[in-house]
Amino acid sequence: METMSQTSFANRQSVAVLGGGPGGYEAALAAAQLGAEVTLVERLGVGGSAVLTDVVPSKSLIATADAAVAISEASDLGVQFYAKGAHGKPLKPEIAINLAAVNKRLLALAGQQSEDMRATLLEAGVRILSGQGRLEGPNAIVVSTGPGGTDFDRVEADTVVVSVGASPRELDAAKPDGDRILTWTQLYDMKALPEHLIVVGSGVTGAEFASAYMNLGAKVTLVSSRDQVLPGEDGDAAKVLEQVFTRGGMQVLSKARAEKVERTDAGVTVTLADGRTVDGSHCLMAVGSVPNTAGIGLEEAGIELNESGHVRVNRVARTSVPNVYAVGDCTNFFPLASVASMQGRTAVFHALGDIVIPLEQRKITANIFTAPEIATVGFSEQDIESGAADGIAYKLPLAANPRAKMMGIKDGFVKVIARKGSGTVIGGVIVAPKASELIYPLAIAVERRLNVDQVSRVFAAYPSLSTSITDATRAMHMVNIS
Repeated sequence: METMSQTSFANRQSVAVLGGGPGGYEAALAAAQLGAEVTLVERLGVGGSAVLTDVVPSKSLIATADAAVAISEASDLGVQFYAKGAHGKPLKPEIAINLAAVNKRLLALAGQQSEDMRATLLEAGVRILSGQGRLEGPNAIVVSTGPGGTDFDRVEADTVVVSVGASPRELDAAKPDGDRILTWTQLYDMKALPEHLIVVGSGVTGAEFASAYMNLGAKVTLVSSRDQVLPGEDGDAAKVLEQVFTRGGMQVLSKARAEKVERTDAGVTVTLADGRTVDGSHCLMAVGSVPNTAGIGLEEAGIELNESGHVRVNRVARTSVPNVYAVGDCTNFFPLASVASMQGRTAVFHALGDIVIPLEQRKITANIFTAPEIATVGFSEQDIESGAADGIAYKLPLAANPRAKMMGIKDGFVKVIARKGSGTVIGGVIVAPKASELIYPLAIAVERRLNVDQVSRVFAAYPSLSTSITDATRAMHMVNIS
């Protein structure tokens, strides 16, 4: 039975969604909840590459690496592992990683997540078409289905949402072969831990996989074309991470641009622009991504793309064509799964006449799943230095936190950024284990425009890592009254 809100918002409007990643999934679900007639077109499976080959499997791999680190560092907390040898003498334990079993598990988890999402959509009344889709004008999607794509379905709709995602960028001088030269979608076919993994690219993806494989026990070399890992991120956070990498045995080559990657009898050779070479068993190319917008009828439908092929959208995810919206990594907005999901809901709310709040990049919370994690929200310290924001940054080392001492945490910090005079929290950085969980209070403060005194007066459980947030904001009291 339709509810009052469903009939008033949608009036049985039709919505077609091209791509079932996080953005497309949320768009389809929101449209169905508002009473629209919804069709979702997806070629890989519900969840798209984010669930099947990217976010879900990569973060599952990272969780395994975190478990390996926890075991290896347990002795620092007085927990010892040993087996008895001859005459009852303890044998030195070794941590063994069964990568084939790890990859089998994480791909199974990804598949299960996809099936769960599919079931949710079907229960909500969404029609799902499996196949390759392309726009035929601004009001229709043509879907090639059946064996060899010989059969076609045509879906007409009042509103179209494009959520086709992006794919790993490939270089002619370093063509992935799926065996030794790999993209991040191809790593899960490996049956054993790489003897020496060379990671080309020190952005978020490169840093995350470099961290994970180092902690799983592989020898790792990280090739960075910039002067720091995670270029563009908080400088203090990047410095902490690079120190952790170096301490863990990783070789970090800064200001080293990879010119080509070649297969050898023993593995791979990476040639740098300055003539140096690095030999390894495998190479991960993490040099960015390209939107999957070519050849799907976008330009023919009048939709504007920028030079990189990303769809131009506004803050409600609307394209240059009024009834066509685009969400996720195929757009020029912000390439995060959480942002794609929010864009999907925002697009449908706007299209169907529901209440909508335009998205603001400054309120987006992001997390880098290295060890330790790096979470950010709002304005950065670089913004203050450049004059983009009038604020003050205060950094509190995590090692001063009593719970951190109990847990053996030595690396990391909490950084709060507040506006001068009012003390309003406008940004923050947390470097810590599970920083993705700790950043939420600062994200609320940025969203609700709380000042440092208001945050400092919130009771945090003692002892807890979150007390570092109240301690940092309490130390900034003078910012609020200056």
